[in-house]
Amino acid sequence: MAGEINYAELKKGGFMKQKQKGFGSLRLKVIGGNLTAENIRVISEVAEKYGRGYVHMTSRQGVEIPFINVEQLAEVKEALLKGGVETGVCGPRVRTVTACQGSEICPSGCIDTYTLAKELDERYFGRELPHKFKFGVTGCMNNCLKAEENDVGIKGGMEITYNEEPCFSCGVCVKVCRTGALSMEDGKVVLDASKCNHCGRCVKSCPADAWVGTPGYIVSFGGTFGNFIYQGEELLPIIGDKETLFRVTDAAIEYFEENAKPSERFRKTLERLGIDGLKEKVRKAYEGGEE
Repeated sequence: MAGEINYAELKKGGFMKQKQKGFGSLRLKVIGGNLTAENIRVISEVAEKYGRGYVHMTSRQGVEIPFINVEQLAEVKEALLKGGVETGVCGPRVRTVTACQGSEICPSGCIDTYTLAKELDERYFGRELPHKFKFGVTGCMNNCLKAEENDVGIKGGMEITYNEEPCFSCGVCVKVCRTGALSMEDGKVVLDASKCNHCGRCVKSCPADAWVGTPGYIVSFGGTFGNFIYQGEELLPIIGDKETLFRVTDAAIEYFEENAKPSERFRKTLERLGIDGLKEKVRKAYEGGEE
């Protein structure tokens, strides 16, 4: 029976063949690192009944249940769905979107990462591409999710505005600024915008509310981790709205889809063709125009 099974086809749905004949590790769909208590309960029950009573937590916030008998796979999927748990994907397609806890939970967060992760998932998850494609969303410049390791990384930031009137020159913002963008001159705060990395620490620390921050998205392209490590590149200014953000992410995926060779990662495509073509396409998307 096991010899007749198309494991390559099953892998598309997250079932990865193990060394042990007839068994596989089933990857589950986890968006932004979040699972409900009901999800966890059902996963636990399935692991006990069909696996070996444990799960594996992957490096990308995923959950895999090892030692699933291939002949019970349909039954396992049905049991998982009753608890709202879907299976993940493998192979050349858009993978699960990862995210930190973001502004809804973390004091440092500048953007709502989980909501964005769900929206990216709805827009792209499972889309067939020349190779795997990963999104990572992190809430601030602390970069807990390591955004630049992803094919497209999205980092929360802030466009900042200084209002001198309520400021009483305490200097707290200058002390917390990690890039040297702020200084005190003649008792007044001075901003060197060229050094600002949009971290928003001045906004969050100011006791007088002299700093106002508008959340935005800092996007990087072409990151990888594994056999070849490359830090994704920021090709655009900070993005202030989701409509523009999604035009940009659409453009990046379209560029990869149109230009990559089969089994070629996004980074390798950019190395082969140069960065200028992608830069032009995402710039036009950022500006709201068409090619």
